[in-house]
Amino acid sequence: MKKKVLSALLVSSLALSVLTGCGSSASGSKTGTAASDTSSDAASATEASSDSAQGASVASKGKITVAATEVPHAEILEAAKPILAKEGWDLEVTVFEDYIQPNQVVASGEIDCNYFQHQPYLDEYNTQNGTNLVAVGWIHYEPLGIYAGKSSDLKNIPDGVKIAVPNDTTNEARALELLQDNGIIKLKDGVGLNATAKDVIKDQSHNAEIVELEAAQVSQHAGEVDYMVLNGNYAMQAGLNVEKDALAFEQSDSDAAKTYVNVIATTPEKKDDPGIKALVEVLKSDEITKFINDKYQGSVVPYDGEALQ
Repeated sequence: MKKKVLSALLVSSLALSVLTGCGSSASGSKTGTAASDTSSDAASATEASSDSAQGASVASKGKITVAATEVPHAEILEAAKPILAKEGWDLEVTVFEDYIQPNQVVASGEIDCNYFQHQPYLDEYNTQNGTNLVAVGWIHYEPLGIYAGKSSDLKNIPDGVKIAVPNDTTNEARALELLQDNGIIKLKDGVGLNATAKDVIKDQSHNAEIVELEAAQVSQHAGEVDYMVLNGNYAMQAGLNVEKDALAFEQSDSDAAKTYVNVIATTPEKKDDPGIKALVEVLKSDEITKFINDKYQGSVVPYDGEALQ
């Protein structure tokens, strides 16, 4: 993987929060109200006892370990924890800051699966590292967006425009295609997912200078470039919403949206593991779909099909 810089491992123990609520009402004379309250308290106690017994009766099915980047993946996994717990699964999440280690720990067998990448990145990682990790669930996509740096619109693009893009092969090509779709640059014909800064045709592209940076670093250079192209998770970490803040972004019906769906990845030996299957099912459930839509407001979009192959 070119120009990738390993960040330190950050192991995060994510807190589990379970929200419960109940209510009751009573009417009548004081005596009747007291009796009703007593009855209600008894009923509540019985219900609590029943719930406790039910919880105690859930047999443990084991632990599912997942490597993830923090936003949005670890947050989505956090929301999935209580649902999986009701099914007897203990979900343990290890958070990483980079795009390399989550695949390394799965390939080595240290962790069961990961949730942070799309299929093209996974394919590239396998090719570059001699691994054979496989995708077993297509969960969501994060529209790539063009954001303002020193320039705040795409109507008056300066000559010699400077644009920061992620430097890993698949995300750089994706960024360059988005820039081309919006008339900012022109690429050589046929470069597709292999496009790099060398494929930008200078005399047809506002003499654009493409600044290649590690994906996590792009947003930190906003004051040094005219525009920046951000991955969805790093845009969110920078406090940006793709629908509200991006000058342009990938559309939900585009091939890019289908191609770059974020996946659950594991080893071939574990692709049929019951815990991983349970995780995928929960991540595609109505509860998690609602969580994603409510929390991310278009910056993360649940995917209900399968990615383009």
